[in-house]
This record gives sequence, structure tokens and C-alpha cells, in this order.
Amino acid sequence: MRIKYSVARNRRKKKIFKLAKGYYGDKSRRLRMATQQVKKSLMHAYVDRKDKKGNMRSMWILRLNAAVREHGMSYSAFINGLNKANVELNRKMLSEIAIKDPLSFKQLVEIAAKSAKA
Repeated sequence: MRIKYSVARNRRKKKIFKLAKGYYGDKSRRLRMATQQVKKSLMHAYVDRKDKKGNMRSMWILRLNAAVREHGMSYSAFINGLNKANVELNRKMLSEIAIKDPLSFKQLVEIAAKSAKA
């Protein structure tokens, strides 16, 4: 009795085609092209999950810089002042405060300004 690979092969193909659903042209219909594109897509997904963290940090810093400049201060002076005042809020929380609670953020800017001068 010989072993047939059809069940395993069909499962493998089905998995690839399921991942390749929605790809442009033959990349969603031909096994070799679908396999190549799925591999590439998974690789990009992995790398971009790592890059996303840096992108988010950049966005928080950008938001903070804009919010702090409204109060006549630079981002670097603001962060330096907060560090001197031992305010341990990360950039994500600071940007959320800047957006959702401007009054509290103004107080943080004042704290940073005082400790930067001292």
C-alpha cells in the first residue's frame, strides 16, 4: 500500500490560499505566486510590528511638541523640566493628557518651566 499526499497537500494549499485572499491578480490564485507573496507579507508584518512602536513614539513626541509650543516652550525644555521635577509620566500619557485635559497639561508645563529655571 502506498501513501498518498493529497490530503496533506490540499490542507497546505488551502492554508496558503486563505492567507492570500484579496491579493492582486494571480497572487491569490496560483500556488507559487501566492506562496511567495504570503511569505513576503508575513515578513513585512513581523518587521512592521517592531517599527510600529517607534512610529507611535514619534507621533507622541510630535503631539507633545505642538502642545508645549502653544504654551511658549520647546519640547526638549519641557521634558528636561519634567525630569528635573521627578515627574515620571511617559510620552504616551503626556500626549493623552495634552489632548483630553488641557488644564492639567498647562499645570505640567508650569511645573516643567519652574524646575527648568531652578
